[in-house]
Amino acid sequence: MNTVITIHTDRTAQTMEGFGASGAWWAQVVGGWTEPDPESGLPVRDRIAQLLYDKEKGIGMTCYRHNLGGGSQNSKSSVFPETCRMAECHLKNDGTYDWNRDKNAVDMLLSCVKNGCEEVVLFCNSPPERYTKNGKSCLDRAGQTNLHRKNYAPFADYCVEVTKHFLQQGVPVKFVSPVNEPVWVWTDKNGQEGCHYRPWQVHSLMRVMADRFQASGLPVKLSGAENGDLRWFNKTYSRIMLGDKKIAAASDGVDVHSYFLPSPIPIGFLAKFVNDRLSFVRRFRKWLDRHYPTAKVRVSEWTHMQGGRDYGMDSALVQTETVLDDLTLLNACAWQHWIAVSNVDYCDGLLYIDLNKPGFELTKRYYAFGNFSKFIPVGAVRVHAECNHADVKLAAFRKSTKTVLVVMNKGETDIPLTIAALQDKQVQMFTTDKNNDLTETTTKASDIVLPQKSVCTLIIEEENA
Repeated sequence: MNTVITIHTDRTAQTMEGFGASGAWWAQVVGGWTEPDPESGLPVRDRIAQLLYDKEKGIGMTCYRHNLGGGSQNSKSSVFPETCRMAECHLKNDGTYDWNRDKNAVDMLLSCVKNGCEEVVLFCNSPPERYTKNGKSCLDRAGQTNLHRKNYAPFADYCVEVTKHFLQQGVPVKFVSPVNEPVWVWTDKNGQEGCHYRPWQVHSLMRVMADRFQASGLPVKLSGAENGDLRWFNKTYSRIMLGDKKIAAASDGVDVHSYFLPSPIPIGFLAKFVNDRLSFVRRFRKWLDRHYPTAKVRVSEWTHMQGGRDYGMDSALVQTETVLDDLTLLNACAWQHWIAVSNVDYCDGLLYIDLNKPGFELTKRYYAFGNFSKFIPVGAVRVHAECNHADVKLAAFRKSTKTVLVVMNKGETDIPLTIAALQDKQVQMFTTDKNNDLTETTTKASDIVLPQKSVCTLIIEEENA
């Protein structure tokens, strides 16, 4: 007997805004790769942008997160082991702007926009070094903020000025995120730019940002507070964004990072509690429903947080399950991978590169992410769907007469599948597994077979639905 998927079109949830990834810190290098790609003939930079953002020749992501650097590359105040994590800043120490700085990263941003990116988020790991207490874009000592309160307004004015510049260049900036992972310790030993903030400091800074952006009249929203783990202080930082009327009016929901690092607690039952990701997701959603039921939630960062390059389906399935959980349990309306491209020996990028050789390698994570980004249209509404098989996870979306399902089979055997009430409908099926990369087939809704360890997108077009 076939496994059955049941779709409840009368039970609706969030409206989708899209999928994306960050340009930190690979764009500083790849943006300068103008050598021709041997397959497409395009400059390598533009081919990578096409693979990420073009709906036909790529996976059609819609959002790009552009890092506004603190200036460590300009001052060499801190030299990180991964030198591409040293970012340039458009604001010089004399208070003037140099728009030729960070050229490669900006060229990468423009190429992504040209290839289909519809939404850009400008985010700051650190304020410009001109405004930091120690003149660096990372901390000298853990636990202290590097931004003096007197510089909240100048920092906000800088964010406004940079946003205005990019908008004038035709960049579709929709959000500005001035704070990134405020809980973590960002000394130079952590190998990147960063700034620690206590909750009250985030609150005060966001209020100043709200005032400055409202006065500017720019058509952008604030986003934040981009807390670094779903467990720790997530409600605290979400309350800052959603519970203050001034900040809430200048923003449009709350942005969270979906990282969930295992905590090595030796006591058995406590370890199970602390490391149960889905329980934390459900409790956070329940808290939001109780206090801020109409607030939008966006996942603005996630990656595996494990060493070693992985090109195969194992990491793709972990990523897919995380996206599905965040869409169906957290009701995330947007989901953004951490970095799109990686140059290190780590399980993070959708593509891998060698800094010394223009080119790229695609991963199964790239294609599996495309099962979402390429086919779920902006404006689609998630509808409730369920399946009677333990190895199947899914999410369903509706827009006009089209139903889109992303279905994962995490088991070791193929699963015959029927979509209830749509058995006679034709289904376009796009499969990613060890042998397929978004491979298209056509079948009936009563004759679907989910391959083992696969991610599949099922599209049904109903006339006069």
